[in-house]
Amino acid sequence: MARLRGPDGCPWDREQTFDSIKRYTLEETYEVFDAIERRAWPELKDELGDMLLQVLFYAQMASEAGYFTLSDVAANLNAKLIRRHPHIFAGAEATDSDAVLRNWEQIKRAEKQGSASTDASMLDDIPRTMPAMLEAGKLGSRAAKVGFDWPDADGLFDKMQEEIAELKAELGPGAAEGSAAAAQEELGDLLFTAVNLARHLKIDPESALRAANAKFRSRFTAMEATAGGTEELAARTPSQLEELWNQAKNAANRSQKS
Repeated sequence: MARLRGPDGCPWDREQTFDSIKRYTLEETYEVFDAIERRAWPELKDELGDMLLQVLFYAQMASEAGYFTLSDVAANLNAKLIRRHPHIFAGAEATDSDAVLRNWEQIKRAEKQGSASTDASMLDDIPRTMPAMLEAGKLGSRAAKVGFDWPDADGLFDKMQEEIAELKAELGPGAAEGSAAAAQEELGDLLFTAVNLARHLKIDPESALRAANAKFRSRFTAMEATAGGTEELAARTPSQLEELWNQAKNAANRSQKS
C-alpha cells in the first residue's frame, strides 16, 4: 500500500482521501454480510481481504499525515482487548456472556469518563451516519442501560398498536391537509418501536429484514416464472396476482419441509 501511494505508485490510489474511501468501506461491509448469509466461504475469504484493504488504506493515509501508523492501530486494539477482558487477563470473574457484556460496558464507560465533557450525552458516540435501523437499535440499547426501556416485549406490542393507530389517524379521512410530514413522523415512530421490539426478542432486525427481502425476492421471481414473464405478470388482475403469490408461497413451504 505504501508503494501504491508513493511517488511512482498508482495514480488512482494516490488521489484517494479519507472521504473518498468511505463509501467503499460500506460497500465491502455489505459484501461480507452477503457472503456470510449465502454461506459462500470462498467468497468470504476474498471479501474479508477487501475489508482488510480498507484498514490498510486508512492506516497508510494516516501515517502519511502523521496521525498514527498501522502498528499503532494493532497496539491499541491489543491493549483494548486485554483491558476489556479482565476475566481472562486480570483474574476477574464472568460466568456467562451477559456478565462479559456488562463488564465490557462498565470498562468502556470508565475509559470515556476521563475524556468526556461534563455535559456530554451517553448517546454522543453513536454515529448519526450509520444505517437508521442500526442507529435505532443502538439508541434503544444505550437508553436501556439507565432503565429507560420497556420492561418486556408485551409493552412494545402495545406500543406498536398505538403507533399504528396514530399513523392511521394521520392518513384517515379527517387528516389535516398537508399531513405528509406528520405521517412520516408517525411511520418513523412505528419503525423505531419495531427495532426495539426486535432488541427485546434478541433478534437482529437487519438480519430479519434481509431474510424477509430474500423471501419476497424468491416468491416474486417464482410468480414471474409461473406467469410467463414480467409483462404477462403485469397483465394479471389483483386477484390473479394474489393467487400466484399464494402458489409461490405454498411451493416454498413444501420445499422447506421436504
